[in-house]
Amino acid sequence: MSMSAVPTFSRSFEPGTTGWSADDLLDPEIDRLFQDGRFEIVEGVLTQMPAALYDGSLSLQRLLRIIERHLDQRGLPGEFSTEVDLVLGKRRVLRADAVFLLPDDQRRQKEAHQLGGDPAITFGRLVVPPTLIVESLSLGHESHDRETKRQWFAQWHVQNYWMLNAYERTLECLVLDGDGYRVDVAGRGGDEVKPTLFAGLGIQLLRLWA
Repeated sequence: MSMSAVPTFSRSFEPGTTGWSADDLLDPEIDRLFQDGRFEIVEGVLTQMPAALYDGSLSLQRLLRIIERHLDQRGLPGEFSTEVDLVLGKRRVLRADAVFLLPDDQRRQKEAHQLGGDPAITFGRLVVPPTLIVESLSLGHESHDRETKRQWFAQWHVQNYWMLNAYERTLECLVLDGDGYRVDVAGRGGDEVKPTLFAGLGIQLLRLWA
């Protein structure tokens, strides 16, 4: 870190340090460093996530385009956003590869942000669970998505959680069922996947892979 980037707060902003919370992000300098470095807060521990590889990013963007075209063609509501911070609790701030919000999700998030967020920002970090979270699994960090995030998103009542693996060429679409997720539909390679979340949508998986 250069001298010009030395933070003004007392704690060292370093991966692996403990005692961090969502409240710390109210400090503009901490917030800037957090956004710049692909950080998460995992049970109070400052954690830096690896940069996405082109393979995973490409497959994710292809998936989102297929769904967006389907929604546009049918005049259906909802919007995707990528690289979004999620505040699941004070000691849990995660970054999702992609989220899908329906108009009601956006309304509730806007209202929640207006209660105490920066008035210059409309939505801010998500404190309301989106309708869908999509994660593109990173090599060497699969357990973070398959285990930790899966458990925490269920506890946060995210109704749909999809895991895309560009390296194994799989897509697993999960739906919340009680306290945990069950598989709605899954496929690999050249399969066609028809998730119930988007009626009439068939995803030809072969179109996703590099």
